[in-house]
Amino acid sequence: MVSPRANWKGYIKFGEVSCPVALYTAASSSERIAFNTLNRKTGNRVKREFVDSETGDAVERDDQVKGYEVENGQYVILEPNEVAAAIPDSDKTLRVDAFIPCSQIDTTYFDKPYYLAPDKMGKEAFVLLRDGMKQAKVAAIARTVLFRRLRTVLIRAHGKGLIASTLNFDYEVRSSKDAFDEMPHLKIEGEMLDLAEHIIGTKKGSFDASKFDDRYEAAVAELVKAKIEGRPLPRKKAPAASKPSDLLQALRESAGMGTKPARPKRPAASANRGTSRKAASKTASKTKQSSAPSRRAG
Repeated sequence: MVSPRANWKGYIKFGEVSCPVALYTAASSSERIAFNTLNRKTGNRVKREFVDSETGDAVERDDQVKGYEVENGQYVILEPNEVAAAIPDSDKTLRVDAFIPCSQIDTTYFDKPYYLAPDKMGKEAFVLLRDGMKQAKVAAIARTVLFRRLRTVLIRAHGKGLIASTLNFDYEVRSSKDAFDEMPHLKIEGEMLDLAEHIIGTKKGSFDASKFDDRYEAAVAELVKAKIEGRPLPRKKAPAASKPSDLLQALRESAGMGTKPARPKRPAASANRGTSRKAASKTASKTKQSSAPSRRAG
């Protein structure tokens, strides 16, 4: 079995304790189906080429330079050595700034996850940090230079090791105010809320990533296989007819109640007692009428 290649090696430091660690990619898209762009006429791959937007001439790599647009069509040119000088110095150390409760973590800021494992010596200090965070139910906020940028990293206990998630900066995360600005102020209660809670209760489960299939990848793989074998291409099924947009009716159907509202059933004993009282009342009324003296006209 080939050992994974570390993306970064350095140290993690909390207080005066430090130990060597390595970062490994936790999520990758390399296994996804990838396409090449071809020339339809020749079947050959095409290559990307940078051209001058005004002259249309090809621009060689050595003549390409970074530029920042300050006005429409006006740029500040930045040479490669000038950009390199702006990169923060790195001492390859993840310095823990603070430990925060896991309940305070806002996943909106998550960028990319990496496995953080001990590298060579220092495993005792690593396990001490891992188990200490587990027991205290906290995560660590650390900073270091990763991949040419100063990054903030959230570190959490994960199985036998730690998982480090790079975080987006505050200016990179859009405010939710704009997305939810037009949300109406509604109060849902009564039967609708009861039905919703019932449906949620019947759908409770546990997280299992292996059950989440990538239907697009499977469909593309089947398409490629059919093309290779010369079989008819798979056809997409027509979508089912949509149901009426009545929320309450949809909730009742989801709960298996059809279109009738839920009504509590009376206990059998109470129903029988009610029937007996009605029958007794009718019998007494008839008896009273038959026993009454008849009046004749004089």
